[in-house]
Amino acid sequence: MQIEVIDDASTDGDVEALVKRIGKGRIGYFKQPENQGSLRNFETALNLSKGYLIHILHGDDFMVDGYYRKVGQLLDDYPEAGAAITEFQYVDKESNEIWNNQPIDNKRGILENWLDRIGRNQLLQVPAVTVRRSTYEALGGFYAVHYGEDWEMWVRIAANYPVAYLPEVLAKYRVHPFNISYNSMSTGQNIRDIEKVINLNLKHFPLDQRKKLSNLARKNFSEYYAKFADKIYHDYRQPKIALIQAKGALRLHMNKISIKQAFKIYAKILLRYKWQ
Repeated sequence: MQIEVIDDASTDGDVEALVKRIGKGRIGYFKQPENQGSLRNFETALNLSKGYLIHILHGDDFMVDGYYRKVGQLLDDYPEAGAAITEFQYVDKESNEIWNNQPIDNKRGILENWLDRIGRNQLLQVPAVTVRRSTYEALGGFYAVHYGEDWEMWVRIAANYPVAYLPEVLAKYRVHPFNISYNSMSTGQNIRDIEKVINLNLKHFPLDQRKKLSNLARKNFSEYYAKFADKIYHDYRQPKIALIQAKGALRLHMNKISIKQAFKIYAKILLRYKWQ
């Protein structure tokens, strides 16, 4: 196994010393000359990788014991698969589960109608996906946006390869106010990027399906951002960011949930609603 740490010119600690102390020469280290952002760091990781299977982790994600053994076996059992995915959990900064995910499927093996399902909504997070090196070499790397670039990649893979699935929670994705996703939400860039990805993904579908698919994807993401706006308001106590997300959700797609959540946040801000 090759382990590489890509340091995006961090200033919050001596990452190299940490890698040397924990890795004892076993873990590689590469520091960007200046902050590059997620796209370029993904690119660097792919370029430095040497193995047949590639698994990318954000700095605050983590795995359950057995992930690599079980995913490796899954891809051995299904050599036609371009990638493998597992179930995952969202966790907070103390590693407590914060949302219940709807399972993708209930049986191990190749997913049926996966392109149609992943084309409608982002059902994955990066730590739950392992991709064959040959898949990346055939399709290219991540591109186009800084939020949602992974969803575009998963759709691109689904359009070209079968995808194998393991119905076990083996990956943990951490949500907190300082990760890349949250930072993009503070400006509304996440919703602008998702709109771009929706349009990019449509090229993998027949012309007569694109309008319906676009509407479904917009509705799904609109509802997600509308609900998350309420969480930002109450849990993170950031009314300005909550309002940005609520307005963006409405612009993406007007539906009962997005209208209701936007109205609630507007009302709470006007009434200067206090957190309990």
